[in-house]
Amino acid sequence: MDTQHIRISDYNYTLPDDRIARFPVAQRDQSKLLIYNKGVVSEDTFFHLTDYLPQGALMVFNNTKVIQARMHFRKETGARIELFLMEPVDPVDYELVFQARHRCVWHCMIGNLKKWKEGSLGRTLELKGCRFTLTVTRMPNSTASANGTHIPVLFEWDAADVSFAEILESMGELPIPPYLNRATEESDKVTYQTVYSKIKGSVAAPTAGLHFTDAVLGAIDAKGIERDEVTLHVGAGTFKPVKSEEIAGHEMHSEYVVVHRHTLERLLKHHCQAIAVGTTSVRTLESLYYMGVKLHYHPDCTEEALHVNQWEPYEDGRDGKLVAGISVEQALTHLLHYLDAHELEALHASTQIIIAPGYEYKIVRMLVTNFHQPQSTLLLLVSAFLKGDWKAVYSYALSHNFRFLSYGDSSLLIPPTK
Repeated sequence: MDTQHIRISDYNYTLPDDRIARFPVAQRDQSKLLIYNKGVVSEDTFFHLTDYLPQGALMVFNNTKVIQARMHFRKETGARIELFLMEPVDPVDYELVFQARHRCVWHCMIGNLKKWKEGSLGRTLELKGCRFTLTVTRMPNSTASANGTHIPVLFEWDAADVSFAEILESMGELPIPPYLNRATEESDKVTYQTVYSKIKGSVAAPTAGLHFTDAVLGAIDAKGIERDEVTLHVGAGTFKPVKSEEIAGHEMHSEYVVVHRHTLERLLKHHCQAIAVGTTSVRTLESLYYMGVKLHYHPDCTEEALHVNQWEPYEDGRDGKLVAGISVEQALTHLLHYLDAHELEALHASTQIIIAPGYEYKIVRMLVTNFHQPQSTLLLLVSAFLKGDWKAVYSYALSHNFRFLSYGDSSLLIPPTK
């Protein structure tokens, strides 16, 4: 299959507005669960998820935490300017930028950009008994990126004991998905985070994880299923529609990932197979193979050079096959050797991978995921996983009153064997 020439119109379906869940169910694990098991579709409640999981498997979660990424300012004229934090520039490391005192720089999407062509904006805040001013300034000669979303903005404040993370907690707003068509509510601060979220950095939740409760996680442990976590900070690009007729014309967003040594070791122990919770975990796990392939040929490359571009799995007629006979086990072992050589406990890299029909999965064997938008890259990922049988899942969900998108119901997908 020539993946780049896939027509996105072939991945369309009618999603009635009333099927989009505006709010979550009252209890996370009481959402509906669709089970696709090698072509057979059935349903249950999410609380019973472990009934369908194999004992002794490895389950991988994305532990990213959504930040309060929307910030509002007013010009002296009264014009309202919104900053949407996209990714850090200085410091570029997420952990360091949240710890920053006095100053930091972020790429931002700016609402009402035409009203803020120059100058600085400020807001007076009071934190830790200290009253101070947060000033934001567009960087000199800064222009919007090609898609108008990455404008560098300098944040400065004169309170020595206040971190940028504390500023966000004080004045930021949690960015719920635009298709919910409502304002953020106080309850979203809890319901739009997974119960296992830890590492701040996402501007959208890894929503497959929203159904898990401590009770479900306890049941997973009791069944002897091993749990591990990766970090992929979800960007606003996750909502970016495919506007080109063929997916070759769509530019995937790049996202920051962190994978620890113990995760690689557990993957190897589990024969390089895992159950992924969410498409972000899928993209992280599958990207590991291509990072390991790079190290096979260039063992001294930098973490930055390990970046996986969107078409890398399809180059040179690969179509997702093992590259030049390099096995998944070899690729993951290369990553461990890289960590050893650089005395690192975790790999920090990025991925732009697009997973679409024609891709052959390397690591993920089962997938827990929500129901995605029509003509989206996430629907392409599901189709690739189910070897094209995505319509069976979505037809069943639509005809059996399932709730869709971020706050909607869940599915467990077990693909047909080869």
